[in-house]
Amino acid sequence: MKSRIDTLLVEPSDIVRTGLQSILDDDGCFRFLSPLLDATILEERVKTLQPDLLIVNPTVLVPPVSLQMAAIMQAKPNIAVAALVYQYVEPEVLHHFHSVIDIREKRSQIATILKDEVHRVKDIEEESYELSDREREVLVLVAQGLSSKEIADKLSISIHTVNSHRKNITRKTDIKSVAGLAVYATLHNMI
Repeated sequence: MKSRIDTLLVEPSDIVRTGLQSILDDDGCFRFLSPLLDATILEERVKTLQPDLLIVNPTVLVPPVSLQMAAIMQAKPNIAVAALVYQYVEPEVLHHFHSVIDIREKRSQIATILKDEVHRVKDIEEESYELSDREREVLVLVAQGLSSKEIADKLSISIHTVNSHRKNITRKTDIKSVAGLAVYATLHNMI
């Protein structure tokens, strides 16, 4: 018997929410937790319920989205987060999500996309999330707003090495923006 994917859905529209749940129920791999209509208690709910998958309509998130997404990742680092889109959403908002489900996706593709994303995140989870001492140093300097060249000069390493550390930091924290990394560093008492 395959384990079910605990799924938290954040969507204000009853029609969209019910339709998506019906499609995913047909697949049999998803177990829906109590849905949310907005994002006011989203971080708290993620921390309490510990879902494997979060499907959220990006328009309900509170700006700046990067901070809210960083808080969600802090509450559950190995959560797969998918955007449910049926209207225009700025690309800079969508890049905070692991995957994007367009309402016009084929029925058969929706479950596949979401399951693949959950498995990808779990595979990454099995890798080490622990930042090395050097990665911590680089993270602090990135959070302080230094460029890769400035970091390289300050730490007496090459720019390529700095970029490798930055890629590892992004992979291990799953945070792509400098603002998100600054929040991460602050939450972990690095700065």
